Amino acid sequence: MRALILLMVTTLFACSQGDARQKKDAAPQAVPVSVLEALPRDVPVSFEAVGRAEGSREVQVRARVSGILEKQAYVEGDSVQAGAVLFQIERAPFEIELAQARGTLSQELAREDLAQKEYERLKGLADRRAISQKEADQAASSARQSSAAVQVARARVRQAELNLSYTTVSAPIGGITGRAQQSIGSLVSPANESAMLTTLTRADPVWVRFSVSEAEFSRIRGSEPKDVAIKLELADGRAYPEQAKINFASSTVDAATGTVQMRAELPNPRLDLLPGQFVRVRVIAGMERAIVVPQEAVMQNEGGRFVWLAADGKAVQRPIRAGSWIGTDWVVLDGLKSGDKVIVDNLVRLRPGAAVALK
Repeated sequence: MRALILLMVTTLFACSQGDARQKKDAAPQAVPVSVLEALPRDVPVSFEAVGRAEGSREVQVRARVSGILEKQAYVEGDSVQAGAVLFQIERAPFEIELAQARGTLSQELAREDLAQKEYERLKGLADRRAISQKEADQAASSARQSSAAVQVARARVRQAELNLSYTTVSAPIGGITGRAQQSIGSLVSPANESAMLTTLTRADPVWVRFSVSEAEFSRIRGSEPKDVAIKLELADGRAYPEQAKINFASSTVDAATGTVQMRAELPNPRLDLLPGQFVRVRVIAGMERAIVVPQEAVMQNEGGRFVWLAADGKAVQRPIRAGSWIGTDWVVLDGLKSGDKVIVDNLVRLRPGAAVALK
């Protein structure tokens, strides 16, 4: 019985060794893959940046005279036209000041008239040597002083009229009103922080400020203006329907970030873009010939981005320098040449030198 058991164990061991040897000697199975032939084609020169919208005009509305704020004539957040009344400051003190200034002007006009008549009378007497020349000179001086006093009085009337007009605070531009900074009944003064009443923002057209790298800016600057297009993508992923145009480019490079500030202007009739809103900016600066591969074909490791090529039935790893995205494809700036077979699926099963079979 013991001999029979020993014989069975020996037989099983021999069979196991035979199976292992058979598996070892068998050739590894090729990984089935799909490939895409790399061919250069015309692609847009594009790059992306994060931008922030701002009003094409942003104005702080401030009180220009001191007084009690009596009335708020607008609804916060509404759109108003230029010249629309926003606030009313107490008028009575300035009406009194204007009446006093006009009274003073009347007095000075009367004095001027009397002084002028006195000068003309004495001048005639001096010509006939009925009085001394000194008396005639003093009369002339009094007439000129009266004329100067009238000018001062007129200026004070104008100042009083101006101050009275400042009690009605109007919109200097058309735009969207902001939150009221002062409550009705508050004492406002141009000399302190209470002068700030509200803000006005013109959001049509709207501006979008963004930054690009030095290399990207050189591409924009080297392109014809008609070839540079600006497209925006909103926070929810929707493309903004209106076309933008560049209306400002900084003349200096930010030493801290190595970027150049730029600004685009675009119509905003429905106020889809609000000042302060972040958007994705895509700049297209002409066309170039380049190889494009699907994004899923591009892998990344500690050495950077790479793709898998099928060459002589084996998988070859090829480092690349990737550029911008075009839809679901990636522009390859360096690393591929025309005719390369780029593997686009079963990438996780590939190893350098692994056998591959085209589907």
